[in-house]
Amino acid sequence: MIPVITIDGPSGVGKGTLAHQLAKHLKWHYLDSGALYRVLALAAKKHNLSDQEESQLATLATQISIEFAIDDNDNVLVMMDSNNVTTELRREDTASFASQISAFPAVRANLLQRQKDFRQAPGLVTDGRDMGTVVFPDANVKFFLTATSEERAKRRAKQLMQNGISVNLTSLIAEITERDKRDANRVISPLKPAADGIVIDTTHLDQKAAFEKALEFIRQAGL
Repeated sequence: MIPVITIDGPSGVGKGTLAHQLAKHLKWHYLDSGALYRVLALAAKKHNLSDQEESQLATLATQISIEFAIDDNDNVLVMMDSNNVTTELRREDTASFASQISAFPAVRANLLQRQKDFRQAPGLVTDGRDMGTVVFPDANVKFFLTATSEERAKRRAKQLMQNGISVNLTSLIAEITERDKRDANRVISPLKPAADGIVIDTTHLDQKAAFEKALEFIRQAGL
């Protein structure tokens, strides 16, 4: 079986950065599962679909083209129908829309197989919200990252401002808290650590420390 490392948790805890670093270190494939939902949200807006049209959204989930690429600065780029939509995906309204439509069973079902298809040799590192609990329950190592809402909002604000997007920190904290509540309480694939998951609090950890801590667990697993 092709090995998989999953990294779950809410937004702003460093999932994407850690997953990318580990994938590069191990020379494995990388999947940002949250990007799939954000791409769908972006595509839905372009097709003038609301967050209530489950059937149409589920159909669209099977039609859009999604790819990941690496630029010259080693940044992960998300491509939708061959167009670079990375900056658009970082917008908070896109994230909020994605969180809303991700609650639909039909949408999750249609994206599930697309996520599983990223499992290719020599291995896969993937981050999201239900990678270790639903998509890859047989993963070799399952991480769940956490951090305080305030710290996550600060990180998010810094990221958005670096991309020229103005933000209000108070509003951002409220949006993150609301999204956490929605993701944790949804009936389908709620946000929670896997029973055999390894929880890492990144509130006071920088990227290097989080990477080294995760890598130690991976080595202990024999990967």
